[in-house]
Amino acid sequence: MRRCRRRGRVHLGTAAGVDVRGQVPANAHVAVLVGSYGSLADTGMVLPGSITQRATRCGHRNCACHADPPRLHGPYWQWTRKIAAKTICRWLSPGQQHDYQAWIDNDRRLRELLARLEALGANALDADPRWQRKTRPAPADTSP
Repeated sequence: MRRCRRRGRVHLGTAAGVDVRGQVPANAHVAVLVGSYGSLADTGMVLPGSITQRATRCGHRNCACHADPPRLHGPYWQWTRKIAAKTICRWLSPGQQHDYQAWIDNDRRLRELLARLEALGANALDADPRWQRKTRPAPADTSP
């Protein structure tokens, strides 16, 4: 990393043949994000969706869950996600909830890291000096 004499900006080097220039060293941000990605790899699994705690009513008319006020059955743990525009739900045991919650947290962290990497890529694209085209002067009129 070196400082440009003329503009005073930090030169970040080349990435895929493109000079990337900016005020903040993007490579440092990428290194931090990749380190976070490595910590996700240590835990292993990623599971999309969410886990919620539910209380339900049964089908027995004389049960306390139908009284006023109701005393619902539960708590039960339910995993929910969307697959091809359909909601998929599964009931979980307390042990499963404990294990799968870490996987869902990993999924959320992974999505956040990906969004941050995409933002860095978009900023690098915008900072590319080749996007700033010089305007050509109008051609001289050569008519007699």
